[in-house]
Order: sequence, then structure tokens, then C-alpha cells
Amino acid sequence: MPIRFYDTSARQIRDFVPLSRGCVSIYLCGATVQAAPHIGHIRSGLNFDVMRRWFEYRGYGVTFIRNVTDIDDKIIRKAGEQGRPWWSIGYDNERAFNDGYTALGCLPPTYEPRATGHITEMVEMMRGLIERGHAYEADGSVYFDVRSFPEYLALSNQDIDDLRQPDEGVSGKRDPRDFAMWKATKPGEPDWETPWGRGRPGWHLECSAMAHKYLGSAFDIHGGGLDLIFPHHENEIAQAKAFGDAFARYWVHNAWVTMSGEKMSKSLGNSVLVSEMVKRWRPIVLRYYLGTPHYRSMIEYSEEALREAESAFARIEGFIQRVVEKAGGIVEPAAQVPPAFAEAMDDDLGVPQALAIVHTTVRQGNSALAADDKEAATARLAEVRAMLGVLGLDPLDAHWAEEADRGGELHGAVDTLVRLVLEQREAARARKDWATADAIRDQLTQSGLVIEDSPSGPRWTLGPR
Repeated sequence: MPIRFYDTSARQIRDFVPLSRGCVSIYLCGATVQAAPHIGHIRSGLNFDVMRRWFEYRGYGVTFIRNVTDIDDKIIRKAGEQGRPWWSIGYDNERAFNDGYTALGCLPPTYEPRATGHITEMVEMMRGLIERGHAYEADGSVYFDVRSFPEYLALSNQDIDDLRQPDEGVSGKRDPRDFAMWKATKPGEPDWETPWGRGRPGWHLECSAMAHKYLGSAFDIHGGGLDLIFPHHENEIAQAKAFGDAFARYWVHNAWVTMSGEKMSKSLGNSVLVSEMVKRWRPIVLRYYLGTPHYRSMIEYSEEALREAESAFARIEGFIQRVVEKAGGIVEPAAQVPPAFAEAMDDDLGVPQALAIVHTTVRQGNSALAADDKEAATARLAEVRAMLGVLGLDPLDAHWAEEADRGGELHGAVDTLVRLVLEQREAARARKDWATADAIRDQLTQSGLVIEDSPSGPRWTLGPR
């Protein structure tokens, strides 16, 4: 079965056929760095990280570009509000985004270009569009003439006569539906020299120019959030294709994280910052919560949903820990994932269906442990590790081992204390003082610990919050 994706431009699921055999090129609209990231921003990075991992598992060589928009109206406005240089705000928030991606286990992109590093490429594209009659200069700004490009709005399926472009704070347009590729300089704003005067790039031009530079005139997949379909991606397509590029062959969009039914947004004041969330929740649990729903499904944020994710992942981790103890060492991942898991992933990255296979395999492994079938339990663990590796959720992977190490000292101290209490419980059981033994267990449970009596003695794990 080929890999298949829902292509926004075709409005249907399509078989993926790469431009170059065995290779896949992906451009993902990354961070606009006017503020630190909330979990809605990082969800997009996670979804496309899973896509990338699946392509690599299937044997593709992946070129993955994730850009940084380090100059735009919002960044300039923040600089004015905070009395700081625009580049300082951008740099600090770019680091915050990268810290968030890293904390949640995203692989680094092949290249991560910044918009301000590609002014030359933007000027070249504007010059070509003006020469072809698709763009014009007015009052030092450069605009794209949307009526010169008959395919305009094909991605978002709108009627040009009903179109209302977002307010861009510029003047001189021949038609209000035209959009700015370059904005003439204003007092106190950063600017760069061009043949049409000093100014700065418009948001849409940046991605068209960078995609052309790093992926050429045609590439496989362009990704981003649903909110980018219009105007951003629509305008990217117009610029690139009018310039002569074939541009992206597939358009893949992820859904949002919502709160109270609204898209998580800084402007709505309902952001949940990644830097704060990783203090309250283990990063691997956050990845499970954000990365395991289907990429085209909305996630309604709630503490309860996070606790459910924590409990579900704890069941997987508990199985892994028990088998490792039984096997007396690390069990390597299987060379192949189970066929049902692969079938789910091939079908539009069906992570929820694939995750169901993970949990089924965990249950089979637990049954093997209960039957003292070490060989079967070890085989199931190898399959689980292979599947979790594709999802970026293998707790035995080196990345997450560092997370475990960071909590090692605290865990050791708690373990010593809990074992002292468990010894008291065992002593009470030995003298058949069942009331005291049960009371100790109840107190540990109320403290958030799960006590399990095993043939080798009692063991404890953290329970759900």
C-alpha cells in the first residue's frame, strides 16, 4: 500500500508519488517569533515530525525545511511596546521555539532558514514578477496583481469577487485585493535596500523565496496549520507559480489546539506556553497528548485530557519496565513494525489507529508476563519499541533517557522513602495485621503512587494525577 495523504488542494486523499524516487522534500511554515510558543504552535512541528519519521522508516531520504519568520508587523509592534530591538525579540523567541521542539522530541530540520537572511532571493523574485507583469511598484512598496494570476484562490476555493484581503497597513494598491510583497520603509522600522527603495519584506514573499532556494522550483509537500491556507499559502502559490515555479505538489494542513472551542492564540489570551507546560508535565507525556490525535482533528485542551494521556502512556511505560526487568537488560526494537500499524500510518498518517495497535500489543505482552512467557513478552516489547520509535515516543530512546536522568536523583530519594514504608507494610502482612497493611497501601495511593504486588516483592509507580 502506498503512503497516502489528504491533499488540501485536491480536497481528497491522494497516493504519494515523490518527484525523485526514494526522496521526499518537505517545506513547513515554522515560527513567527514575536512571542514564546504555546502548545498549539508546537503541535504543527510534532505532526510533521511524525510524518518525517514515517517517511524515513519507509526508506525515504528526507529533506525537511522549517523556516523562521523573524521580521513582520507583529515583531515590530512588540519591539515598540517593549522598547527592545526587533532582532532581540526575534532571537529570544526563536530559541524558545527550538527549546520547545527539542523538549518534545522533534528531530532538527535539515535547514532552518531565517527570512532576514534571504533578502537577495526575495528581490530576485520580485524583479521576475514585475518583468512578467504579475507585480508592480507603488510608493516604494511592491504588490502582487492577483487578477494577473487566473489560478488565484484555487487552494482556498474562494471567489475573487468576494475576496477581502487582511489589512496590511499599506497604500498604493491598484486593487484592494492585491497583496504586499514588499513594504516601503517607515520611520523607526528595520529596512533593506532594493531597486524600488528601502523597505522590508511582506510575510508571504519570504516563504516563496526560501522554498525556491532550498528545494528548487518544485518539491513534494508543503505543510502548515489550517489557518495558513488563506492568505499565506494562497499568496505563496501565486508568487511562486507566477515566477515560473511548479512549487508544492501536495498541501498538508494540521488542525488546531483549541480552548473553549476557539483556536489557541496569543491574541485571544488563551495561550498555554510550552515553557510552563514542561514544568508541570513530563515532555514525553505532552508529546503523547499532542502527537497522537489525528493531525486533521482538533484537540480541545483540558487538564483532564492531559491526565488521561498521562495514564495511557504510564500503562505503556509500565509494560516496558516490567519486560526490561524480566529480560535482564534492554530489548532492542524490532526491525519491522506490525503490518496493521504500518497500514494505519500509510493511510493519511492514521496515528490513532496505529496507537491502538501499540496498546493491543502491550496487552498481549502483559498477558505473556502473567503467564511467565519471557520469550513472548520480549517479542512484544521489541514490536512496541519499533512502533513508539516511529511516533517519537520510545522512553528507552536516548533523547528521553536524558529526561529520565534529570529526575533520577529525586526518584532515588523517593524510592528509598517508599521502600521503607513498603517494608513496614510487608512486616504488617507477615504478622497478619491486614488493617495496618491496607492502611499503608491506601495512604500511598492517596499520595499518587500505584503499588503492585509481584512475585519478586512490591513495586511502585506514579499513578495518574
